[in-house]
Amino acid sequence: MSPDRAVLEQALERGEQEGGSVEFKERLTRALHLADGRLESLAAQLRHRVLSGDGEATYVVGVTDDGGLAGIAPAAFSETMDVLSLLAEEAGAHIDEVQTWGVPDGSGTEGGNGLVGVATIREGAMLDVDDEHIVVGTAGHVDHGKSTLVGSLVTGQPDDGEGGTRSFLDVQPHEVERGLSADLSYGVYGFDEGDPVRMDNPHRKTDRARIVEEADRLVSFVDTVGHEPWLRTTIRGLVGQKLDYGLLVVAADDGPTKTTREHLGILLATDLPTIVAITKTDVVDDARVEEVEREVERLLRNADRTPLRIDRYGVETAIEEISEQVVPVLRTSAVTMAGLQELDELFERLPKTADGAGDFSMYIDRTYKVAGVGAVASGTVRTGTVSAGDELLLGPMNDGTFREVEVRSIEMHYHRVDEAKAGRIVGVALKGVRESAVERGMVLLPRDADPRAVREFEAEVMVLNHPTRIQSGYEPVVHVETVSEAAEFTPEGGHLLPGDRGTTRVRFKFRPYYVEPGQRFVFREGQSKGVGTVTDVTPAE
Repeated sequence: MSPDRAVLEQALERGEQEGGSVEFKERLTRALHLADGRLESLAAQLRHRVLSGDGEATYVVGVTDDGGLAGIAPAAFSETMDVLSLLAEEAGAHIDEVQTWGVPDGSGTEGGNGLVGVATIREGAMLDVDDEHIVVGTAGHVDHGKSTLVGSLVTGQPDDGEGGTRSFLDVQPHEVERGLSADLSYGVYGFDEGDPVRMDNPHRKTDRARIVEEADRLVSFVDTVGHEPWLRTTIRGLVGQKLDYGLLVVAADDGPTKTTREHLGILLATDLPTIVAITKTDVVDDARVEEVEREVERLLRNADRTPLRIDRYGVETAIEEISEQVVPVLRTSAVTMAGLQELDELFERLPKTADGAGDFSMYIDRTYKVAGVGAVASGTVRTGTVSAGDELLLGPMNDGTFREVEVRSIEMHYHRVDEAKAGRIVGVALKGVRESAVERGMVLLPRDADPRAVREFEAEVMVLNHPTRIQSGYEPVVHVETVSEAAEFTPEGGHLLPGDRGTTRVRFKFRPYYVEPGQRFVFREGQSKGVGTVTDVTPAE
């Protein structure tokens, strides 16, 4: 018997008792269980179960009154969870976790007779997180210690010199398959009245939920890929999320590389306030660290940025001066923990920079299908606020239309929340659409938004590098928000040279997307790369 199955067996063995915390339900429906005063009666029953369990109740769904495995269809299970969530809210509680299993039919086919599930309900409303939450995009060459540095930051544990803390941040496929969380970020920690709140083991989803619950300020890290062939994924991580700051790592033993320059160029071209951490200072002497610092400073000055060495000017000055033009630089070591206290102080005090004012919008970065829940779209809330029960538009579809959907529930770092504000990295369970119809690059908007799909737009662009000239018909990949799509450029005047700024029409090759004036984007094709700003989405005459 697997440990997961044991949870179900133990709940069935405990059974329903007059003064117990376990309740059996075959299914719950809106029409029957939320009508004619039944909501109040069932909420009182739920409250009794929670109090009997010292703040925790277990609801077994898809079973008969005597504990037999009846099983219910996935759609009925989803509706049951919706109703149970409303009952819990009425009773001053919330659903903390749901586990599901398929019920075999007569032929032994798993799930042939539907689903059975165990919902853990805890006392207290769903978590409400304040605005003190910053999102940091990490970048840097492979093996420069990016994941190791963040691993030591979020755990407070020194590295063993072999990248041990990096393993804390490896993506676990079973978490993606089983969880509703949108955990786009690969690390999170926080602060409670200025004191760090760290993870004991980031592999445990309950540990991440604890950070969210205990901290009054959160810091989420969005991972990027350090390998040159995967620059597209890096661009997606830096452009497609609503970041407040960039953290670029440069290894003291290796120094700035071509990939370092690429990543720095993307960070600075998107006007993201950035910090440079020189890592692995424990493996070289001071002279080498000084040499790498000078290389980094030259790199920044060549990009018309002002480096600010924290060891010379202090954290206070770095906090006051960091901007699109001023880039703090500091020395770190995940082995000796040098520089990590300064990073703590920076992340605890740096203000949130991303402006999330306006109506709700969220570009979708990933999609999942969760048994008993359905389609889950994950991403970073770009503007506004989204709440469970909201009616939204999803799209555009391939034909340019938008589809009406409903928010079933929201999770952040494995913790269910009743709403999510701009800058939050969340998973949104959607009702009214199959997971196969939800794609990266789509957007979620309010139902009354009246959006228009865009196949072509005008933009101001700057060519960062290109072997020759960009002419009409040039076809790079354009990265705007979470959209990554081939597009055809038609420059005004016929061509653009390296270093040029100019106007161009941009036409997506295969399908339309939702694009707005003012959005920044990155384009690339082979060795050529550039940045741009959307200026007009009106169709060309």
